[in-house]
Amino acid sequence: MKKLLALLAATTTLATPTLAQDAITQFNIGILGGENAQDRLASTECLRVKTEELLGVPVKLFTPADYDGVIQGLLGGTLDYAWLGASAYAKIYLTNPDAVDVALTKQNVDGSTGYYSIGFARADSGITSLEDAKGKVFAFADPNSTSGFLVPAAELTAKYGKLEDYFAEVKMSGGHEQTIVGVANGDFAAGVSWADGLGNWEDGYNSGAFRKAADAGLVDMSNLVEIWRSGLIPEGPMVLRRGLPQDVKDKMTALTADMWENDKDCAYALAAGDAKDFIPVDASAYDGIIAARKLQEAM
Repeated sequence: MKKLLALLAATTTLATPTLAQDAITQFNIGILGGENAQDRLASTECLRVKTEELLGVPVKLFTPADYDGVIQGLLGGTLDYAWLGASAYAKIYLTNPDAVDVALTKQNVDGSTGYYSIGFARADSGITSLEDAKGKVFAFADPNSTSGFLVPAAELTAKYGKLEDYFAEVKMSGGHEQTIVGVANGDFAAGVSWADGLGNWEDGYNSGAFRKAADAGLVDMSNLVEIWRSGLIPEGPMVLRRGLPQDVKDKMTALTADMWENDKDCAYALAAGDAKDFIPVDASAYDGIIAARKLQEAM
């Protein structure tokens, strides 16, 4: 497990060759799970409209029930674009390293490009630490989520041992929104979700799942309390199917990279809150997560 944690920070260089392809007739955007499908569609509609205007072909949004639906869509070539978590990207890379190209990632308001897995509970529960959550029901988000499973599971296992023995029950909620609402409603005693860790807890921090849930009126953050924080996690990549024509990949990358300058409301919706920019990222940024996921799958 210590090796797994160490690998989360490891980096090397990955090559990303491009292939010439015929013109496209449709462009498909996949949206990871983590909130209800209607909210996911609403948050991404502005990108769909802009993409359709830019590429001149029909653009469709796809909201699979879980992370793996987007992963399989990219692997199978039925999806063209998605913003993935680092662990979801790692699964794609380990399955087929030639499936997608890494393009951009989110830059926070302070210039950083990372975020945290945040452990939390109800403020009236008496739980103020993970020690207080021992023997209670604990929720992760999705097996393919970086902050909702891979990183917190590794860090908590390293400290507390087998989590099924430490907690009364370990559950997968199905997504970050489900975890947040589930804890707020008392379905889980505690759980983990993600945030940039900047700004105020009462706002759900500047960006992340808490901010999105607070903005949507799903939770009052004053009714929740932070009880744990992971090490810094690399912000996930926006990826494009490698087989796309290069001009399509270049146009989509430029569209997203210029979003904060051209349409802040759309950028805010895509970023799940306030951020500074969407900036280029190299695939090597995720080598540690790839290695950690490979090790976890081998356990």
